Amino acid sequence: MANSDTYAGVSSPANGKVFEVETRVKSNTEVNGEYRLLILDAPQRVLDCQPGQFFHLLCPSTLENAPYLRRPMSIYGYYPEKGELHFLYKVTGEGTRALAELLPGDALNVLGPLGKGFSIAKDWRHLLLVARGVGLATLAPLAQEARRRGRKLTAICSARSPEVLMSVDLFRGMGAEVITVTDAEGSSGMENIEAIIQGRIDVGEVDALYTCGSNRMLRLLQKIGAEHGIPGEIALEQQMACGLGMCQCCVRSFRRNDQIVHERVCREGPVFDMQEAMAW
Repeated sequence: MANSDTYAGVSSPANGKVFEVETRVKSNTEVNGEYRLLILDAPQRVLDCQPGQFFHLLCPSTLENAPYLRRPMSIYGYYPEKGELHFLYKVTGEGTRALAELLPGDALNVLGPLGKGFSIAKDWRHLLLVARGVGLATLAPLAQEARRRGRKLTAICSARSPEVLMSVDLFRGMGAEVITVTDAEGSSGMENIEAIIQGRIDVGEVDALYTCGSNRMLRLLQKIGAEHGIPGEIALEQQMACGLGMCQCCVRSFRRNDQIVHERVCREGPVFDMQEAMAW
């Protein structure tokens, strides 16, 4: 494990510092037919993270894949006691194909932690997480933090089929009540998810809503939150070039104080107030 690192000079909400470090691959294994879990041996200084933050990964160049830009990747888990940093990813393009070729002992340069993470207010006792596919990876550290703070957690996990459901065991291991919905079983429609959430609201078990990515999910949770006065946060997914706020590649529009404002997902986010986010 290389112990040299570089302070990148970028402000981070978690610890005030962002580092560029050389990590070592501990394992890089298939989780199912679509997703892989990458576990890195990382120095303590980069493991002072917030749920919802991300790292910028310098994907390796191979004979078949030569990604030019770094790839932003949400943190799936950070474990200072073990010196581990976890990422869950789906192989979809040149960068992730190159990541999939990493073997134990290989070096991987990472930059982070970056961005603004999730928050949990003192009076939010019952948290409800809802996401689909790899979006659940972004919410996994939030479950870890909820358990640490003694909050009750419900996780609605959505996928195409039961075989590709993600993070179910992880959420259950964090003490969450897990509800699975899938396309194959006909249970993942927005109407059914709304009914499930409404049932939890009716018994007073939703103080805050959290999600990641999906436009359909965002619209649904905005509607539910507005109707019942329930706050919420969303981690937005966006293409990024620099990950530091300089290139303006990830700018999105938000509604705030009756105005439309534009902010960088990598710097002012990736976590935003759910009611302020605008779906495409």
